[in-house]
Amino acid sequence: MEASRIAEPFGKDRKHAPVFVLGSPRSGTTLLYDMLLSAGGFAVYLAESNVFNLLVPHFGNLSSRTNRERLMESWLESKLFRASGLDAEFVRNRILKDCRSGADFLRIVMGEICRAQGVQRWAENSPEGMLYLPLIKKLIPEALVIHIIRDGRDVATSLGRLRYVRAFPWETRHSLMGCGLYWEWIVQHGRSFGRAAGPDYMEVHFEDLLAQPRETLARVSRFIDQPLDYELIRTVAYGSVSKPNTSFREERPDTDFNPVGRWKKSFSQEQLLRFEQLLGPTLRELGYALTTDVSRKPDLSLRTTRLLYRAYFTGKQAYKNNRLLRRLRPLMKGSDLDEIVLAEDHPPALKLPSGPSL
Repeated sequence: MEASRIAEPFGKDRKHAPVFVLGSPRSGTTLLYDMLLSAGGFAVYLAESNVFNLLVPHFGNLSSRTNRERLMESWLESKLFRASGLDAEFVRNRILKDCRSGADFLRIVMGEICRAQGVQRWAENSPEGMLYLPLIKKLIPEALVIHIIRDGRDVATSLGRLRYVRAFPWETRHSLMGCGLYWEWIVQHGRSFGRAAGPDYMEVHFEDLLAQPRETLARVSRFIDQPLDYELIRTVAYGSVSKPNTSFREERPDTDFNPVGRWKKSFSQEQLLRFEQLLGPTLRELGYALTTDVSRKPDLSLRTTRLLYRAYFTGKQAYKNNRLLRRLRPLMKGSDLDEIVLAEDHPPALKLPSGPSL
């Protein structure tokens, strides 16, 4: 894929570089993203663009005008477009004229939102964009990447409730093991890619963001070279800052809401033992303490489960990016986009919430 042809709108200095908040789904990417927007200075776009992980894989090489026309036909019918607040005809003409890649699409759309709102910077938080980080850094080399990491047991608990990972026939319908292995697969990809990104990559633990928000935001502030005033963030409170993006709808955010350690009530003792036997090394590597005796290595069934799930995840990713198979897929409509990206764990945001002017 060719490099972006769009000129850099603000130069390559760090304080104007776009920020990508990435990680496993249900790890807290939306919370940190909404905190950045609430702090001011970023274009407020309360949605996940899904450019690299959905739009480009489905619509193909955007150097083709036909592909750009198909993309715009669907995108302009979706809530992803309506959340931008842009003029449909204007942005359509810009994309058809100047866009040749997913990076171009993102720069054009977010650049126009920046101009409309009078700011100079934008951020992006499509979690599974983590799988495309090498491509993102190739096309947007100045991009800064924040990898949100959360306890895999809590991630698996949340993903299981959303039926995010399809279980194999011999497992329970809401496979905690499959969800945990998906978390591990994403996190390992991100950390591997992050090592290549060097100083443009940082990791933030979701638990630290909740327990020590000022200290954690101070680290992020230094990394992105932009002030992040916690009191201002709490006052403006866009999106999930005021309304948690949770799969636990029965919890009241103003009373018993606590997203850390839910796994302690979700796993049976046998499930926890098997989960930690298989994923314990990754959990410990990330600083999460184990609660079971995992001195015994995973048995054959667990090792087989890991191999099958990882093959499934890799195969599904390859299928999504296969150019030949892309032609056999039905055209994606705007309603199809909405169904994929605005599901229960991606609550829609069609307009900017009220708050103090920034």
